[in-house]
Amino acid sequence: MLSFVGIFITVAALLGGFAAMGGHLAVLMQPWEFVIIMGTAVGTFIVANPWKTVVDTGVACMQAITGAVPSERYYLDLLGALHALMRELRGKGRNEVEAHIDDPASSEIFKAFPSVLGDPPLLQFICDYVRLIIMGNARTHEIEALMDEEIHTIVKAKLAPYNSMVVVSEALPALGIVAAVLGVIKAMGALDQSPKLLGGFIGAALVGTFAGIFLSYGVLSPFALKIKMTREKRCRPYIIVKQTLLAFMNGAMPQIAVEHGRKMIASGERPSIDVVENETIAGPKAVVTEAEPKAARA
Repeated sequence: MLSFVGIFITVAALLGGFAAMGGHLAVLMQPWEFVIIMGTAVGTFIVANPWKTVVDTGVACMQAITGAVPSERYYLDLLGALHALMRELRGKGRNEVEAHIDDPASSEIFKAFPSVLGDPPLLQFICDYVRLIIMGNARTHEIEALMDEEIHTIVKAKLAPYNSMVVVSEALPALGIVAAVLGVIKAMGALDQSPKLLGGFIGAALVGTFAGIFLSYGVLSPFALKIKMTREKRCRPYIIVKQTLLAFMNGAMPQIAVEHGRKMIASGERPSIDVVENETIAGPKAVVTEAEPKAARA
C-alpha cells in the first residue's frame, strides 16, 4: 500500500507542477510513445533473463507491494523450532533426532511451529545442517564455510529480479531517446504541414525522452530497491539459523545459542529477550512432552 502512496505522490507532484507552470496535460498523453518504451523494455527484459527469473520477478513485485517479509511471529517460530531441535540434540539419541529431520511434516517439533513448516526452502536448510551436526564428523569452521557459500548462493538467486530490473531501469532513458528519435522522424516527414501541426509532432517526440527518464528514475529504480529490501529481509532467517547452530556447535546451551540468532534480527522486528525466553521455554517443553510418549510406544 505504501508503494502506491509513493507513486501517487510522485505522479501528482509531477503533473500538478507541470499544470501549475501553464502546461497542457493533454500534450503528455502520447500512448504510442509509452507503448514503444515499455514494450521494448519488456521485450529486452525477457531476452536478457531466463524464464525462471521472469516469473520470479513477478513474484518479487507482489512481495514488495504486499510487504511480504518475516514478522515477529515468524522469527519466534524459527527460534522456537531451533531451540527445540537443539534440546533434542543434547538430550536424545541420533535415531530420535533423525526422525524429525527425515520427515519434518510428521515431526511434532515442526508441527508446533507452522511458520517454519510452511517455508520449505528454509526447512530444508535447517534439516540439512542439523543432519551434518548429528553425523559429528564436520568441524565448526567447515560447517560455517559451507553455510556461507550456500547463503551467498541463495541471496544471489533471490536478488536476481532486483538486478534484472536495475538493468532495465538503466536502459529506459536510452529507450526514451529511441522513442523520441522515432517521433522526430515522423515530424520530419511533415515539414510541409502547418507550424501548429509540426509543433505537436515535435512535442510528442519529446514526451518519449521525458517518459523514459521519469519511468527509470521515478518509478522502476525505486521499486527495484523496494524489491531488494524485501528479498534481503526474506533471506535474513538463513543468517539466524547459521548463527544459532554455529553457537550450539561451539558449546553454547540452547537458550544461549538462540540469543545468538536473535541478535541477527533487525532491531525493528527483533522480539525482546523475555518474549523469546517465554516462547522457547514454554513451547518446546510442550512439544517434547507430546513427542516422548510416541517415542516410548515406538
